[in-house]
Amino acid sequence: MNILKTLLGAGFAIAVAFYVQSTFGNLPNVGFLMMAAVFGAYMAMNIGANDVANNVGPAVGAGALTIGGAIVVASIFEASGALIAGGDVVKTIKKGIIDPSAFSGDPMIFVYAMAAALLAAALWLTVATILKAPVSTTHSIVGGVMGAGIAAGGFAVVSWGTMGKIAMSWVISPVLGGLIAAGFLYVIKSKILFKDNKLESAKKIVPILVSLMAMAFITYITIKGLKKVWVDIVDVLPFLPETKKPTIGIALIFGTIGAFITYFIVTPRVASKIASLSNDRASINTLFTIPLIFAAALLSFAHGANDVANAVGPLAAIYDALANTTISAKAAIPLWVMVVGGIGISVGLALFGPRLIKTVGSEITELDQMRAFSIMMAASITVVIASQLGLPVSSTHIAVGGVFGVGFLREWMDRNGTDEKRIELNTQLEVVEKYKEELANIGENYQRKSELFELVKSEKKIAKRIKKELKEKYVKRGMVKKIIAAWVITVPVAAMLSAVVFYILKGIWG
Repeated sequence: MNILKTLLGAGFAIAVAFYVQSTFGNLPNVGFLMMAAVFGAYMAMNIGANDVANNVGPAVGAGALTIGGAIVVASIFEASGALIAGGDVVKTIKKGIIDPSAFSGDPMIFVYAMAAALLAAALWLTVATILKAPVSTTHSIVGGVMGAGIAAGGFAVVSWGTMGKIAMSWVISPVLGGLIAAGFLYVIKSKILFKDNKLESAKKIVPILVSLMAMAFITYITIKGLKKVWVDIVDVLPFLPETKKPTIGIALIFGTIGAFITYFIVTPRVASKIASLSNDRASINTLFTIPLIFAAALLSFAHGANDVANAVGPLAAIYDALANTTISAKAAIPLWVMVVGGIGISVGLALFGPRLIKTVGSEITELDQMRAFSIMMAASITVVIASQLGLPVSSTHIAVGGVFGVGFLREWMDRNGTDEKRIELNTQLEVVEKYKEELANIGENYQRKSELFELVKSEKKIAKRIKKELKEKYVKRGMVKKIIAAWVITVPVAAMLSAVVFYILKGIWG
């Protein structure tokens, strides 16, 4: 099965190469462009396999979507976001992380660097997917561009201040995402689940929560998903202020209008559904199923609009440099490049996406609809807040951080729980305390003292094992450590791979 999937993915990349050869056969260095297009297709498939899981994983883990349904929803909305709102221009040097002088005005050196960045980022994403580690596509590309830039012009060409901000996002993104997700889940628990009449509480609170979600997502989509086509929108809607991209004020106005409309639509529907529900947690969970499906679709659209163009940007830059024999600060994104990105993401998601979807949805902590709803809310709100405060964040780190936050909140709130494992731990700790108390009052009986020391030591080991098992019940520590380690090494690994690929390409083609 894996071989078949790999062959299908290779078939897509080969089809892209044939298209480039048949369409741009008269370009000098068309062979290199064909190779770069294959790299771009490979990168797009890796985005689908790894990055998209963050948008739909929580909904799948909660049971709101099947994996098949998630693949269909994400494929449609990722491709739509890329093709409808992905924009037509991209910065050729991602985030200004290196000085363009590194390429000495030589378009071919620039082309080698962009191709190396693409392949290196894609290779690292492949490794991360195999390891079941959701990592940042943007950070992978950043690392690739940095590594190629260093190989071309030395360490001095890197903007280390910019790289420092990116490193900050390793902490800021998951912490913000985790805190906001945990906060929303705590509100849901305290305002609905902990009430005697859960249905009556849900009748009041759920429409407000869904309306807030609508506001958050509309604001998020406006800021992140429409910024590259905002000028065109202003041309069509002349009553909007003439700005190059949507302001936070406009985005919030759109979001507020959407929230009011949502509230008046959702309130009677929730009241109608509650009439046939039981007063228990499982019934309350069902109220969040439809909002989760919408959330998965909207997150996918925004991701397609914002991140896909950035990820395939190096391919657009390569085409621009080869076609115009010059290095531009910004390059037009041809439609064929966006199509490669959009279709490639869908192919990668369909073939290899389930692996990471399962990881995000169920292998870090157990999710239900309420927990997944909190994570989705955190994903949109954190990006909006961070973009206005100028904080560097990663949507991948935010979403996965939200999963961490929900898991740790569960652990904290159940610290006085009554399940078997918790009772076993408390019993074990009582035994340890009993032996300690006897040890303190034993006097000069050295033989018994020695026995008690060994007993305390032995019982502590058992308590430690039970505590570890209990923690694993809520948050899989091993998975958390693996994911965080992958985040930390993404930029340096992509950079090293890119430098090696740059020298190979330069040696072969130069």
